[in-house]
Formats: sequence, structure tokens, C-alpha cells
Amino acid sequence: MTGVGADRQTGPVADRPDVPDAMLERLRAVAAGLPECHEEGAWVGTRWKVANATVAHIFGGEDGLFRITLRGDPDEVMAFEHLGPPYFRSDWGRNVIGLVLDDTTDWVEVAELFTISWFIQAPKHLAEQVDLPAAPGHV
Repeated sequence: MTGVGADRQTGPVADRPDVPDAMLERLRAVAAGLPECHEEGAWVGTRWKVANATVAHIFGGEDGLFRITLRGDPDEVMAFEHLGPPYFRSDWGRNVIGLVLDDTTDWVEVAELFTISWFIQAPKHLAEQVDLPAAPGHV
């Protein structure tokens, strides 16, 4: 295989746990309400995309923890970063919000963040078909 990303591993990565079905099902339920949001396997874990742009990526880390990354407004990303755990900043882009998922995860908030991420990544003609939720913590 040649080209950009040719050296990237595409199969299972050793020492990373599979994402539990219960977590995937929660995210699938959110994605089902968003036009043209589709699920696919990622280099590790699972991602959802719209128009070839990643909306969310969930995966198990080498430390055994589960994480999700989503897109957000850069100012919101900084706010989440300053909140500390379970939020983290990813080096994948200045608009990426990271969240460690566990038994205390607020799945309503994750659904809101997923939807906002979809709005950021979706083409305008698709985004106009869905009402944008308020950002988490905003009225």
C-alpha cells in the first residue's frame, strides 16, 4: 500500500479494549437522528462521519480507558480543557473536545456534544434540516 496514511494500522490495535456495545448503542441512537451521519470503523475504535468529515471518534486507550473526541467551537474547547477531567484537549486540531467515558458519564451531555459536532462538520444544506441544541451548560 502506498500514499498518505499507508503506514497506518487498519486492523485491531494491541492492548486497546473494544468499546462496549452499550456505549456504541447510545451514540448510534444520536447519529440516527442526524442526516447522512454514518458509522465506520476507525484505525482504532469507531467513528461517525458526515460528508467525509469526522463528527465523533470513540475508542479504548492503551490505559484501558474509553475516550470520545468531538468537534466544538475553539472557545468552548478551551473552556472544557480548563474544566479538567473527564475533559481533555487533543492534539488532533484546535476544535477537538476530548472526554473520558466511564460509569459517571453524563450521556445527555455527550449527545448534545455529538450533535453540536455534527453541526460543525455538516454541509450547510444538511445542517439547515436540524435544530441546533443549546450548548451544554447554556440555557
